[in-house]
Amino acid sequence: MKVIVRVLLLAAVILLAYMCYASLLVPIHFNKERKIREAAITARLIDIRKAQIEYKNVHKEHAATFEQLAKFLNNEKLPFLTKEGTLTDEQLEAGMTEQEAVKKGIIRRDTFWVTAKDTLFGPEFNPDELKFVPNLTNEDGSPMTFAMDTATLISGSGYTVKVFEAAILYDDYLRGLNRQLIINLNAVANTLKKYPGLRVGSLTEINNNAGNWENL
Repeated sequence: MKVIVRVLLLAAVILLAYMCYASLLVPIHFNKERKIREAAITARLIDIRKAQIEYKNVHKEHAATFEQLAKFLNNEKLPFLTKEGTLTDEQLEAGMTEQEAVKKGIIRRDTFWVTAKDTLFGPEFNPDELKFVPNLTNEDGSPMTFAMDTATLISGSGYTVKVFEAAILYDDYLRGLNRQLIINLNAVANTLKKYPGLRVGSLTEINNNAGNWENL
């Protein structure tokens, strides 16, 4: 009888130890996978911001849809400046400027017009992928996409400011991970009145197109 009790106690200790170990692994795995996903997502959001800033430079407003943004990157051209030649140390010491060197033909500058995609990202970049959340799909297997919209806000000094927002919720990009930990993240965001996910730009505040991860 005592042997049976000892065996049961040992089994209980082993089970308790395993449960404690497993409970420690859950947040470790969650945070590791969260960092991997967020690294890819923030990189994509930075690309979206880069494209939107250039779109606004040309059109005086942001692209309302990813289709407009992709069309801009694929079809419209931006100036690309090249420079050949450099000033020598002797010329610099003599006070020669680059503008003077250009006039004298020492330095040559040429402007080429190339597609916005090539200027901003390079020829291998695919603008049609900007809308997709990297490496993640919806429950039905379709590619997961960012939400994006534009708005016009009034600054404190009375100026109108064009803004955009591209975002993805915790509930979407952390799907498949521990549900309770996702609930905890949403609760913290709600308490702090923060966006419950990752976002670049904002439709409700003028933040110079900042990403909310950049303010942490």
